[in-house]
Amino acid sequence: MTVKAMKASEAAKKIVNNEPFFILDVRNGDAFADWKIEGRNVQYLNTPYFDLLDGVEEVVSELPTDRDILVVCAKEGSSVMVAEMLSEEGIDVAYLEGGMKAWSEHLEPVKVGDLQGGGELYQFVRLGKGCLSYMAISEGEAAVIDATRMADIFLDFAQEKGATIKHVFDTHLHADHISGGRAIAAATGASYYLPPKDAEEVVFDYTALENGLEVAIGSSKIEIEALYSPGHTIGSTSFIVDQQYLMTGDILFIDSIGRPDLAGLADDWVGDLRESLYTRYQKLADELIVLPAHFMIIEELNEDGSVAKKLGDLFKENHGLNIADEQEFRDMVTLNLPPQPNAYQDIRKTNMGKITPDEEVQREMEIGPNRCAVR
Repeated sequence: MTVKAMKASEAAKKIVNNEPFFILDVRNGDAFADWKIEGRNVQYLNTPYFDLLDGVEEVVSELPTDRDILVVCAKEGSSVMVAEMLSEEGIDVAYLEGGMKAWSEHLEPVKVGDLQGGGELYQFVRLGKGCLSYMAISEGEAAVIDATRMADIFLDFAQEKGATIKHVFDTHLHADHISGGRAIAAATGASYYLPPKDAEEVVFDYTALENGLEVAIGSSKIEIEALYSPGHTIGSTSFIVDQQYLMTGDILFIDSIGRPDLAGLADDWVGDLRESLYTRYQKLADELIVLPAHFMIIEELNEDGSVAKKLGDLFKENHGLNIADEQEFRDMVTLNLPPQPNAYQDIRKTNMGKITPDEEVQREMEIGPNRCAVR
């Protein structure tokens, strides 16, 4: 049988569509346990490549006959060899082109909804990393929020939609992934906005993103209003878009809340985090649709692949929004923290403009799951 290559985009479609899917992951066990392709209808088998060098007979009996099989490794090479060995045994399999590195970089665009006056809002779902980026389009103009470093994806998408990117925002100085905001702004001449309290150490020019700022795109005046909401970082800023959507950055997620420790100031910022979630957000309309900058678990995806839920529902369902005792809240977000993101200090320095790693180094810096949340 011929061994097929499956692109990350094809695998993403299967995940979003909840198709039956089987993954034979041939990375080492610790790498698999730390980070893998996730989906509601995915079955797994983790057998390291080195255990299969003498033959694949031990795994053949464990492979299904009623669903597609994808062999996965870190960069592609090992999965190609295992897929070829399985093919020689008469098993129809594919390998993930580019391996987990390619999976980490894929963005799946999903239309979130329409804006007043004919505009549209899109969410870019980075399934392999848990990152969520956005593009609002109105009458040939676009704004991008929390872009990943794969800037060409946003530039190409805007071109396909016949839109010119006029504004680029980062809700905060990211620590888990490298921002593409400055690259997009440089390529388009757009204004690049960053909260000034997060930008005290940056070495580039930016436009201050401050509380109450309103930026319109298109003649239909789709307003993007800034709402200061510190806690994940001291400058974290949310957006209300078109009076319909609340972009929360890394303050509030669908199933969790943001961690306050990535600048080493958890004890200092936990009070800001609680005030943003329990006071500032409580004053907002329950009907606002929350659009976060990350998701943590695959169950946060809706049936259409989007990550979104009404604010009022989150105040009922999200554990992090329902801790009445302030000390209990403080303990949860300072004593119950997950491992910090890989290379997060260098990622922060990159986003400040202090260091400029090459493309391959940037890939390595970002490898791994989303670690921005506390739940």
